Amino acid sequence: MSSESKDSSRRRLIDWRIFGPALVIMVLISIPFAMYEDESLELLNNIFDQIVNMFTWGYIWYAIILVAAGLYLSFSKYGDVVLGDPTEKPRFTIFEYSSILIAMGLGSTIMRTGMTEWANIAVDPPFGVEPGSSEALLWGNAYSMFMWSFQVFAIFVMAAPAMGYILHVRKKPFMRISEACRTIFGDKFTDGWGGKLLDVIFLVSILSGAAVTLGLGTPIVTYNLAEIFNIEITFGLTLIVTIIWVFLFSISAYLGIERGIKKLSTLNMYLAGAFAVFVMVVGPGVFILNYFTDTVGFLLANYVDMSLYTNSLDMNGTTHMESNTVFWFAYSATWAMLHSVFAAKISRGRTIREMILTYLLAPTMISWVATGVLGGLGVHRFITGEVDVTGIVSEDTMAAIPAILNSLPLSLIALVVFVIIAMIFMVTTLDSTTYTIASYAGTENMSKAEPSKNLRLIVAALITVLALSLLRIGGLAPLEVLSGLMGIPIIVIQFLTIYAAKKMMDEDRAWVHNVRKKKKWTQQSNE
Repeated sequence: MSSESKDSSRRRLIDWRIFGPALVIMVLISIPFAMYEDESLELLNNIFDQIVNMFTWGYIWYAIILVAAGLYLSFSKYGDVVLGDPTEKPRFTIFEYSSILIAMGLGSTIMRTGMTEWANIAVDPPFGVEPGSSEALLWGNAYSMFMWSFQVFAIFVMAAPAMGYILHVRKKPFMRISEACRTIFGDKFTDGWGGKLLDVIFLVSILSGAAVTLGLGTPIVTYNLAEIFNIEITFGLTLIVTIIWVFLFSISAYLGIERGIKKLSTLNMYLAGAFAVFVMVVGPGVFILNYFTDTVGFLLANYVDMSLYTNSLDMNGTTHMESNTVFWFAYSATWAMLHSVFAAKISRGRTIREMILTYLLAPTMISWVATGVLGGLGVHRFITGEVDVTGIVSEDTMAAIPAILNSLPLSLIALVVFVIIAMIFMVTTLDSTTYTIASYAGTENMSKAEPSKNLRLIVAALITVLALSLLRIGGLAPLEVLSGLMGIPIIVIQFLTIYAAKKMMDEDRAWVHNVRKKKKWTQQSNE
């Protein structure tokens, strides 16, 4: 009888009504991509190119509107609304909270774009700038910072107010898109096929995005390990890295968010800071500081131009900037709901304003500093002729990273620390991803409990197997483009959740009933 009870408990661990269809769709998508990679990639690239040509303006305004919505919610009466009991303290300190959001928001991707993205712009700059010129190099690093600025983090966070409100204020058991939209569409839609469709779209976009991101993150480690040990990059090396990575994640998952994600995230902030100081001390520190200052000034002077650039007058084609910006925003939209659900889960006790502004500002500032240091090092090596960065990037972007790091004194230390930081980023990314998917697809009451550790391990195994399989058979590139295309329905869902957040707070008059009471100060002499 007890064994039957356990089996029943396992069956109830996952809501298969939404997780099952999402998994089937992922498998059905992956098989033809693996069998016909070249054809699939050509088809998807053609579709994506058409989207770039037709909707560049749309993606640009989409990101700007989300920033405006974030500022509105933050500085209006809704900004004071507390996600949870107004008398309770926030779950994490502001440093812990920021570190977790930074680790989730940036991941190991910042280490790749920070060091190499400037090269793509330098050889194909916007506004008719001469390739390889000083101005092109400034555009390159400024654009690398722009990629990790307010628009992308607004995309990540703007569904979080609705998700946090249903979880921490209305105490709903399921932290799902369908539940957030209940206030808009009503019970019949939410509990019927409409709600299930919204939830399946969410899971498919997250599973595909997770597989791609984890598949792309692994080379950041393998390329540097190959340099350290002077070995070839093989699938066997990728498999070993993945096994170590999943082992570390398993420990983190077992320890939970308090002793796992939080401690790893804060540790990585210290390690990343120490690495930046190391690069400055043994590398071209004065040049990096000067170039960082120039880049920030150039970025601020040209931020509006970058934000609204469509290159409409170039009838002969597009430059890297506008095509990559559209892909970047579309790809970020794929991850938007994951970031928002996770941010909502860890924001108990925070106000709407604190949650949005922390996500807009903390990752932006850290990413600018990281890009300033890593990009500055790469540019210095390029202009001094020590490393042909643009040439290497044109052949293999990942190969440029160990080449640049190897140019430093004490290069072995630089490579080892870089690998450690990347691994921790990958662990926290996988941990946060599986935590969110398990929270979303699980059957436990998320307003009272943490997602099942067993379910998180199951989800991690599925993502890992999918990523490794696609890497092995070469189906990752089409899925990368597809994950960008998957952002399109997510954009619609995002705007629905923003409206739902406002509607729920209006219905509850939350700006009156769910805010911290202001202290009334009286003069000592009157007491």
